[in-house]
Amino acid sequence: MRKSRFSEDQIIGILKEGQAGLPVLEICRKHGISDATCYTWCSRYGGMEVSNAKRLKALDEENRRLKKLLAEAMLDVSTLREALGKSF
Repeated sequence: MRKSRFSEDQIIGILKEGQAGLPVLEICRKHGISDATCYTWCSRYGGMEVSNAKRLKALDEENRRLKKLLAEAMLDVSTLREALGKSF
């Protein structure tokens, strides 16, 4: 996935400008983004504060790590079952 040139803090700041009453097209022109990007950000980060966004990112990272651990454990169990099945 491509890394955004804007940090989460910057994205939330841009969205706060929209909440303050600036038109979407003006915000997009000012920051050099498309209106589709702005609406995508609104759906993802709308109503969030910076601390909430950082917490969400940390939870996503922990979820990714736990899914990887589960997949490895399931692979180990599968390998052990296969080895035990062949020995009998």
